[in-house]
Amino acid sequence: MSKTIIIAEAGVNHNGDLRKAKALIDVAFEAGADFVKFQSFKADKLVSRSAKKADYQISNMKDGDDGQYEMLKKLELSEGDHIELIEYCNKKGIKFLSTAFDVDGIDYLNDLGLELFKIPSGEITNYPYLKRLARIAKRVILSTGMSTIEEIKAAIQVLVSENLELNDITVLHCNTEYPTPYSDVNLKAMKTIGYECKVRIGYSDHTLGIEVPVAAVALGATVIEKHFTLDRSMEGPDHAASLEPDELLEMVKAIRNIEKAIGGTGKKEPSLSELKNISIARKSIHLARGVKKGKVLEESDLIPLRPGDGINPMDWERVVGKVVVHELNQYHKLTEADLK
Repeated sequence: MSKTIIIAEAGVNHNGDLRKAKALIDVAFEAGADFVKFQSFKADKLVSRSAKKADYQISNMKDGDDGQYEMLKKLELSEGDHIELIEYCNKKGIKFLSTAFDVDGIDYLNDLGLELFKIPSGEITNYPYLKRLARIAKRVILSTGMSTIEEIKAAIQVLVSENLELNDITVLHCNTEYPTPYSDVNLKAMKTIGYECKVRIGYSDHTLGIEVPVAAVALGATVIEKHFTLDRSMEGPDHAASLEPDELLEMVKAIRNIEKAIGGTGKKEPSLSELKNISIARKSIHLARGVKKGKVLEESDLIPLRPGDGINPMDWERVVGKVVVHELNQYHKLTEADLK
């Protein structure tokens, strides 16, 4: 199978600090992620002054301000920050990715040379955004939190009506709650998306822990996206639902192991590693007691015992009634040469 693309979502967990952003790149690289992803936005073009925080943002921030604007204003990355982070990613050897939230952001990321674009769940019904992105993008990853299958199909239709083919699009099942309760994950919906929309599928995870993204890979996810942070106790909207560095490392390891486990031929046959154990674990026909030459074997004369490198016990009925050609001791492992 193809390697799962793992996107380590730094998002806004840099808290507006370029040093923290670079530290997040270090963590993503060391964990073995394929991409480290940030968010490119200007608060003035993303939210109105009256836009309220989500419940999880209010709970995580604890700053007494229920508005999104001031929170997001502090989390913006400047144009200079973007250039510096891209250069740092290139130096480290990990791919840079960012999510834009408006048409200007799409054009800006395109000017920076990005070829893969990530559409966040909140923009799945943003027609001008989808239309603009489809005209310039080579590949698109679409998150689908809060969406119905009809909304997903409508967004895909906008994308393919412009520039994109279905095989340019990967659709991520997602739940936009931080953290997502396990009972709300509905991971089977990922398979439904692939079947209904005829696209590659993946999963953007907001649960606590690593179990669900690993399970998603086992179910066919080709892309996994997961938030991570330097420290879950830091102040900020997304830290509490993010993996810490050691957990990100464990998730990547687990996904790579699952890739190996599900990457076989599908043909049921002994593997190379277990061939040597067949004779050790299986049994062959032995004598339950000593017998004289000329003895006609009865069922009570026989016993299946390890090792399994003699006559297969599945030949039991054939051996019963055979004549022993020489005297044999108890527990002797029968061979064809012993019988006639």
